[in-house]
Amino acid sequence: MPEAATAPAARATIGDSEFDRDTALTRRAPGVYDIDLSAGWTIISAVNGGYLLAVLGRALADTLPHADPFTISAHYLTASQPGPAVVRTDVVRTGRTLSTGQASLFQYDDEGREVERIRVLASYGDLDTLPDDVRTTALPPAIPPLEHCFGPEDGPAPVDGSSAITERLMLKLDPSTLGWAFGQPSGKGEMRAWFGLKDGRDHDPLSLLLAVDALPPTAFEIGLKGWVPTVELTVHVRCRPAPGPLRVSITTRNLAGGFLEEDAEVWDSADRLVAQSRQLARARLG
Repeated sequence: MPEAATAPAARATIGDSEFDRDTALTRRAPGVYDIDLSAGWTIISAVNGGYLLAVLGRALADTLPHADPFTISAHYLTASQPGPAVVRTDVVRTGRTLSTGQASLFQYDDEGREVERIRVLASYGDLDTLPDDVRTTALPPAIPPLEHCFGPEDGPAPVDGSSAITERLMLKLDPSTLGWAFGQPSGKGEMRAWFGLKDGRDHDPLSLLLAVDALPPTAFEIGLKGWVPTVELTVHVRCRPAPGPLRVSITTRNLAGGFLEEDAEVWDSADRLVAQSRQLARARLG
């Protein structure tokens, strides 16, 4: 008797995926939320900054009268670790089209003292009410077809330590930005990739907050190695993404004084620029 065919795994949906479960918070009181930060979103030794931004973004969506982040700016104060955390939110202002709030994430040190890990200020609105008029000179990044790009599974781990986050992502890098993986960085400070969630969940505004900080650092293509911790990250969400994989392009033009910027653009399957970001990061020299 022939073996029974294995049924294909069902695609996860928005609201019912690993990303949604791992960013879900429990409301303890108005403006106070508990969460257990998942070790599944770590890289090297710390929790990924984009995942943390999505956690805080979800808390603010629950706090504010508007659900969609339009702009969110985060200052990363200390490295977050997997485990219990508390998020506190405050409403700064509410209006008809935009509401502004702030949020902080706290963990406890070995002496039981509360330590602030990240603080954000954000304005929220309703993306579905935005006009369709688009006037832009921006163009989608020229990335080879997905099948001609390469993911973490195609080569050795680029850095020592945890790479758990890569097991949750569909990440396929443009070969022209992969010189660092072979010891031949281009020096251009560019990184481009197809991006998705491994379980097939489509994207929404919260997953865009993850997408801008999920690629390998552009510092690798400049010729640097090791952790590139984020100091500050600002994300602008421009519209709700269409179903399908995203294309992410990140560039660095200036490394000076031990700091570099990363400018990211995120494009959806309908060739729309759905998110932009700028990040200031510390570079480890020498």
